[in-house]
Amino acid sequence: MKKPFPPQSRPNKPADSGFAFSPAFFESLTDTALAEAKKLGATDAGAEVSEGCGLSVSVRNGELENVERNRDKSLGVTVYVGHRRGNASTSDFSQAAIAQTVRAAFDIARFTAEDTFAGLPDAKDIAPPEQRSRNLDLFHPWAINSEEAARLALECEAAALSVDKRITNSEGAAVSAQQSHFFSAHTNGFRGGYASSRHSMSVSPIAGKGDDMQRDAWYSSMRSSDELASPQAIGRYAAERALSRLKARKIKTVECPVLFESPLAAGLLGAFVQAVSGGALYRKSSFLLDSLGKQVLPRHIDIQEDPFVLRGKGSSPFDDEGVRVQARQVVDAGRVQGYFLSSYSARKLGMQTTGNSGGSHNLTFTSRLTKAGDDLDAMLQKLGTGLLVTELMGQGVNYVTGDYSRGASGFWVEKGRIAYPVHEITIAGNMKAMLKGIEAVGADTYNYGAKTVGSILVNRMKVAGS
Repeated sequence: MKKPFPPQSRPNKPADSGFAFSPAFFESLTDTALAEAKKLGATDAGAEVSEGCGLSVSVRNGELENVERNRDKSLGVTVYVGHRRGNASTSDFSQAAIAQTVRAAFDIARFTAEDTFAGLPDAKDIAPPEQRSRNLDLFHPWAINSEEAARLALECEAAALSVDKRITNSEGAAVSAQQSHFFSAHTNGFRGGYASSRHSMSVSPIAGKGDDMQRDAWYSSMRSSDELASPQAIGRYAAERALSRLKARKIKTVECPVLFESPLAAGLLGAFVQAVSGGALYRKSSFLLDSLGKQVLPRHIDIQEDPFVLRGKGSSPFDDEGVRVQARQVVDAGRVQGYFLSSYSARKLGMQTTGNSGGSHNLTFTSRLTKAGDDLDAMLQKLGTGLLVTELMGQGVNYVTGDYSRGASGFWVEKGRIAYPVHEITIAGNMKAMLKGIEAVGADTYNYGAKTVGSILVNRMKVAGS
């Protein structure tokens, strides 16, 4: 029978945290795992313990559809035997289970092929104690029950349905409240962890009937529930978006400028990040190989990274390896100033880690030409005659060649004014040319996950229609 830790060794967090385990208990588990690894003869080891919990409620057509509560916990162990690496995890926090998990990781490491680049981050790269403990205001638990969550979701859906009688149906509305915390440590001197939260509200109304039905959606997602948009605002805007798509037409194949609405423009930034990230670079599967110091965007474009934005969705006092992070200029006047590297990918490339194990941190994509009044209407004027894209489908980006092809819908624009909605089209180009062809970035900034960007105008793409 597995022997559990005694109750007194795992004091609960304060009642409003919603967690079953304390940071001190998590720290003791990582110490136990690391001690077990050393006892077995591991060269180095790392361990991370985490817990997540939350509530998700969905409604549809005025009726409660689903209530889901989640609570999960995990301990992951990474063991190094020289340059051989093994990893194992468990959701059982008993001493026997931890010992068994460490043994499994150790055995995997012993029989894994040697990789000279494998290993913990170098001690000099570890985040210093004052940075590890930096409070970025990421944890705002939402003490909401299922009845209150259902009420908000119903309000959101009702707001969408009440906008216009042409809103005929709904794919539902949802409210989610999620929070988690972790503690991580490894034998190269890192110890740290923190709690975070993420809450959201969304709705997806359907407009029209018969052959002319269109769906759209909108949502709000924040660290703190008091920063979420109101249910009425989310519902109303989602309905307006669905209504605007009615009577959509097909268009003939044409080459024209394309304006990406700001939520979609974040995808272009994401493609750039993927192309200059370590994994793609050392595998030589990127269309931006050897781009450091080179001009890959127009001279008016800058990209900044800032891990220390308070309540930021991409904020963190250290990366997934415990490496220090820093605010930096990733692109300056169109020139790439830095890649996104973990310790492993940096070693493979003969470079230094950039503190991006786990991804990028709060990227902002800006143009030096953007004026305060460059809202969507102003961007349509810059577009002139061409396509405004508001929805993309599929994952049609070839990161080796840069070839880009996505299903799309949106609006045909003539002389700076929306003429009519369009659908069943494909937009195509090459990411290298698209990035260099960015003519303008709007002031209509939108935060999509850890990326903030306005609408982006690309000078020329092929639009395939009927």
